[in-house]
This record gives sequence, C-alpha cells and structure tokens, in this order.
Amino acid sequence: MINWEELKHIHVIRKLEHVLANWFRTEIFFVDERGKVQNYDPLDRQREFKNPVCAALLPHERARELLMGAVAEANEKALASSQPSFVVDGPLGVEKGYVARIAVDGEFLGCVYAYCFQETVASGDAIQRARASLESLGIVGDRVQDALRGLTTLSGNDKKYFFELVELVAQEIVTFHTEITKREERITALSDQLGTRYSYDSMIGKSKPMQEIYSLLDKIKSSESTVLIQGENGTGKELIAKAVHFNSPRKDGAFVTVNCSAFNENLLDSELFGHVRGSFTGAVKDKKGLFEQAHRGTLFLDEIGDMTLSMQVKLLRVLQEGTLIPVGGVEQRKVDVRVLAATNKDLKGMVEEGLFREDLYYRINVINVVVPPLRDRKEDIPILLDHFLVRGCKEKAIPLKTFAKRALEKIYDYTWPGNIRELENEVERLIVLSGDDPRVSADALSPRIRDHGGNAKVQGVRVSGKLKDALEELEKTMIREGLRRTKWNKSRLAKELGISRAGLIMKVEKYGLDKRKITGGRPDGGGQAA
Repeated sequence: MINWEELKHIHVIRKLEHVLANWFRTEIFFVDERGKVQNYDPLDRQREFKNPVCAALLPHERARELLMGAVAEANEKALASSQPSFVVDGPLGVEKGYVARIAVDGEFLGCVYAYCFQETVASGDAIQRARASLESLGIVGDRVQDALRGLTTLSGNDKKYFFELVELVAQEIVTFHTEITKREERITALSDQLGTRYSYDSMIGKSKPMQEIYSLLDKIKSSESTVLIQGENGTGKELIAKAVHFNSPRKDGAFVTVNCSAFNENLLDSELFGHVRGSFTGAVKDKKGLFEQAHRGTLFLDEIGDMTLSMQVKLLRVLQEGTLIPVGGVEQRKVDVRVLAATNKDLKGMVEEGLFREDLYYRINVINVVVPPLRDRKEDIPILLDHFLVRGCKEKAIPLKTFAKRALEKIYDYTWPGNIRELENEVERLIVLSGDDPRVSADALSPRIRDHGGNAKVQGVRVSGKLKDALEELEKTMIREGLRRTKWNKSRLAKELGISRAGLIMKVEKYGLDKRKITGGRPDGGGQAA
C-alpha cells in the first residue's frame, strides 16, 4: 500500500503539481486502487483550484459526485488496461482527463488523474450541452462562463510535454514507494538476524558494516599487531581504538592518546619521545614522553596523516626497534608499546605523492579497520537516536522525549557529513530547545537538516519562462541528484527514472553530468557511539 499522506512532503511531486497547475491550469488527483481520491478533502474550503472546471464542480455536492465518479471510472479503466497512460473523456463531454497508471512489480496501486483540457476547440453545440449539464447541477451565472471559457486546449508539443509531466508524477510516486519499501525490508531483515549485536563496548550499531567491524575486532583480540583505523571525522575511530585495547592482553595497561595534528613538529617530538632537562628553553626538568607513559600498554596516534616526514622516521624507528631517544638525550630507552593509528586521509595516495613514508605505511597498516560514514549505515540511526536521547534526558533529569515521524524521516534522509558526532550534537540541541514538549517535531530540527531534501531536489526549478527550458532544468536536477543518490549507478537510476540506460547516458552527456565534472575529480564522500 502506498502511503498517500506522505506524498505531500515529496518536493519533486509538489513541484510537478505546481508546474502543471501554472502552465496547463490542470488539477492532479492521486487515486488509490479502490478508486478513492487521496489528495482532495471536500471539507477543505480553503483550497484554491487553478482549473476553472474543478473550481465550478467541486464546491457543489452533486457536481462533485459526478466528477469523482468519472475519476473512479477512469481508475477502473487503468486497472484493466495494459497501457501505462491514456486519455479519457470528462463528465461534461467537452473536456478530457489524462490517466497515468501507478504499478509496482506488476501490481496495480492506483493512478494519477490530470483534469482537465481539450485536444481541439469544442463546437458550439458541445458547449451548449456542457452549459446545460452545469446548470442542471446547480451551477449558474459567472461560474458557468468561467468554467467553459477557461478550458485549456493542448496540441503539438504542449500536449506532449503535458503528458510527460503527468507520467513523471506517477513515476515519482512509484520511486518513493519502492525506496520506502526497500528501506523497511532492509531494516526488518537486519532486525531478524539471529545473534545480531547492537553494540561492542561503547560502539553502537546493528548494520552490516558494523557487524563486520565487530567480527574483525573479535578476531584480533589476542593480537599484538599494529592497527590502522580509517574513516571520516566523527565516525568514532577513537572508540574503536579503545575497544581494541580493552579487549586485548594489554587491557590492564595504560591507553594513551595523542592527536598528531594538535602539535607542531618540535612539540610533537617532545610529546611522543620526552625530553631531558636543558634540551631547549623551558625544559627545566626531564619529562617522559607518551611512548614511555604507554609502556606495556597502548598508544593511539590519532590523525597520523598530519605527521611530518621527519617525525615519521622517528616513529618508524620505535616501531621497528622498540627503542627511542628523548629530545636532547643520547641514551636509548626501551619501550614495549602497541601502536594504534587513525586517519581521515588517504594514506595510500599520500605515499604515492611522497607525503607519507611507504615503509611506515605498511608498518602501521598490518590490520586495517575502515569505519563507514553514517550515510552508509543508516539502519543504525534509530538505535543511535534512542541511545543519545535516553542518555541526554537522563543527564538533564527530564522525562524521556520521543521524535515525531516526520522528524525521524528528515533525520534519516539527511547525509550527516559530520557523522556520529554531528548526530549526537543535534540530539543534545533538540533536547535543550524542545523544552517541556515531550515530542520533538520536524520544525525543531536544525535548518540544514530540516530543509535538506527540498533544497537538494527542487532548488532552482522555474515556473516561468519557456516551458522547454523549465522541463530541461527539472530533468537535469533530477538526474544530477539521482546520480549522487545512487553513487553514479546508471543502471539503477535509469530503472528508477523509467528510461533506458542508453537514454540516461545520452542525457548525462547532454547536461555535462559525468562524475568527474561534478566531483572535480575527487572521490565521493566527503559522541560516544560509532
């Protein structure tokens, strides 16, 4: 079953309705498989109709029943038809409607009914019969004149564009329904997996990428090898490093952390290896470095990609020989330390550019853990939300809050460039700003999250100027955002758009939407839970 209520929030569909209403003065009705119109409420007296016939018929009960009966009859034809779309006669005899079927995997789910237009100018006799029909329904005076004079006649390219836009509305409904169904099936399948873990130490997640990380961490529990943890900022790399340490034979030893990007070369040298008194101005006494502090424990080198080449040489010596010399010292000191490293940079690429030593790269990359960004593990968002919400409400000693459905959908659809850290901060913000309200609404979300879907999908679509230009602009926007959403999977996007793959490739070339031009040649992609 299609969630018809949610269609009003789909920006592309809303924009298409707006274009059809303003360009062709037609109304779009969503009809379910039973023939019931889902996007029109007879009790809504505030709705204004661009189509003059609808404006005349719908306020009157008998006239409304006549039109709704015609819609239901058209829906029955769509159910029985093998054609994806077709023209039907209107109830007054002088106007037409256009019907586009909504079907998923061969199952008929309803139709889109566009009303009304003329294919040719009606004859005088036909107009008189339509006038008599309107008057018999209790519609008189200016309403009759406005309805009959306002009929839009479509021919040639105008009719072609009109039909394509109505069909596009139906395709968008199918795409929305299909994506929602896949999302629900994916979450259900993950939830039904026996033995699925929701957490590993402080990490939280039940998605497939997180299950793979849990499995890898189990395998290296007894290992002493160095580990390289790679992932974007905010994905929880330090949490994984802690999980490696506290599940290892060194768990009773110290876990020492240093951010390599927080110090210049001289300070980092002293921080890691220590110094002796008098080695530089301000060195008034001997100081143990972090390597010595982590003796028989674990040292976590965060943002190792920011380490200079000369520091990389010193680090490599410690890793290979287990000895170090403090700044200003002459005697070697022996240390027993397991090193874990993390970075958000492409170290392999840096090796090729000469920015990172190849021998050090292979020395720290014995075991590699790649932490997925939040946008690639969206199944974990509900669990993370619950975790942050329960913790935040408990810390502030307030009753547990809940999220409105629309707020959850906005949170789910957002790309989260700041990953887990950004999500955690957003939940904390919502807890504070929602005050005494027990329910967090979509309006309370940060503007970047609340407006994300609308800006991405329909920004810049015009409803003035040349129709051909407006249609091409809409088509270009949909293809560009579709390519990003499907990660440049043209076969998948072509299926979603209802066109051939070859046709999509031609349009990509036409609009200059190849991946290299859009991303500038860069690869895609860019708290106490990971």
